Amino acid sequence: MSKHITLDPLTDRDFDTVARLADTIWRGHYGTMISMAQIDYMLDGRYTAENLGRYIDSDARWMRVLRVDGQAAGYCSWSLGEREDEVKMEQLYLLAEHKGKGLGGLMMRTIEEACRALGRPVLYLTVNKGNLDSIAVYLRSGFAVREEVVFDIGNGYVMDDYVMVKRVPD
Repeated sequence: MSKHITLDPLTDRDFDTVARLADTIWRGHYGTMISMAQIDYMLDGRYTAENLGRYIDSDARWMRVLRVDGQAAGYCSWSLGEREDEVKMEQLYLLAEHKGKGLGGLMMRTIEEACRALGRPVLYLTVNKGNLDSIAVYLRSGFAVREEVVFDIGNGYVMDDYVMVKRVPD
């Protein structure tokens, strides 16, 4: 059975959908890496209408909602990096039941195409050091660890991450 798959630009009508997706995905994925209290704190801060609204009509950041047969299944976002040759992959999330079907790769290729269109040949991301499955996927996709970083995100929480980087071919 063929599936209809789209990657739609975020609209204000998608805010609740993305927040619900994030809640489901994060609780299932990060629950063994960080505390539920930290997950609550991060979700509450990131998925507000104000923060999501920053992706609409922006010249510096973008978000797409992945839909399979019209149903939201994931989302991805990217932004201009701090360095002039870089794009930051901010988010790439997929519901567990859709993993292993090439949809994460579709989102990754979309972000890589954006890198090329922006004339920025370097793609980077941050990933929790305990997120071994995602790290393995990124390594297979051509990323390498550039550095280790610890970010204070407030309320007594930190993000203990790797910065991973990849050169995007022309």
